[in-house]
Amino acid sequence: MHATLPLLQTTGFPALRRRQLTTLQVNLGYRCNQTCVHCHVNAGPTRTEMMEVETLALIPEVLKARQLKTLDLTGGAPELHAGFRDLVRAARKLEVEVIDRCNLTILFEPGQEGLADFLAAHQVKVVASLPCYSLENVDKQRGKGVFDKSVAALQKLNALGYGREESGLTLDLVYNPQGATLPPEQGKLQVTYKHELFEHFGIVFDELFTLANMPIQRFGSMLISKGQFNDYMRLLEENFAAANLDNVMCRSLVSVDWQGYLYDCDFNQMLDLALPDDRTGAGRPHLRDLLNHDLAGRSIHVADHCYGCTAGQGSSCGGALHE
Repeated sequence: MHATLPLLQTTGFPALRRRQLTTLQVNLGYRCNQTCVHCHVNAGPTRTEMMEVETLALIPEVLKARQLKTLDLTGGAPELHAGFRDLVRAARKLEVEVIDRCNLTILFEPGQEGLADFLAAHQVKVVASLPCYSLENVDKQRGKGVFDKSVAALQKLNALGYGREESGLTLDLVYNPQGATLPPEQGKLQVTYKHELFEHFGIVFDELFTLANMPIQRFGSMLISKGQFNDYMRLLEENFAAANLDNVMCRSLVSVDWQGYLYDCDFNQMLDLALPDDRTGAGRPHLRDLLNHDLAGRSIHVADHCYGCTAGQGSSCGGALHE
């Protein structure tokens, strides 16, 4: 796989600093039941990196110490971690909102038969990947048979109340472009998604998040192989919108890798761009450091891939930054 970091480090991206931390985003491991073309994590069935029990035990302690509002669980497929359900239970006891970044097909993996019911019982917010409302496009990006399983998973979640206003169970979907283009306008695409999914499959959901593909890991390597990397970077930079800087997720979120090390965002984690340690000037900040130290005011590690979050209407784990 082609390395993208050397192509991103020389940057003119504006300097940024952190605000008060509200969200702990934790990558529980890189193992996944899918291998997607756009995956910036390079996750898959053969990955073995998974968070150890001792590190996992720090998470509820940090949530309490920093009085955080949200625990955002990702992977890989975070549900494949043996400690996933116990962690959810611990966070919910602290009245912390839990987000599960779900690929949908995980609901049908062996050993996950009761997963959907568990998520509903603990009022976990499901943010589910569905890069299109058509079988051809989804299977092209995510693998043969993924679309049909995704539809079945969404119908299963709907049956439990997800996506229905009166239930209090939130179901959001995530869209990624098929290639080296910016996402379309989020609001308009959401209208189309809602119509197509309800008309053909009776599926309902809350919001659609549009995310730009990041020029790193598997997707970045594919761009290099096709000779499209420089053109894509030019597209991102030419569509830079300074107004998005105020709302980028790295200002209030910190990303934790499977070993417990801290990063400004999930993308920096995949590039191994550790959180700058302004306090000591040495070492790599770890989850345990959050027990006694805040991150507000610290500098954010930026590089050229940050244009992916600030191009056009912007892109974050919560979708577009402005309409």
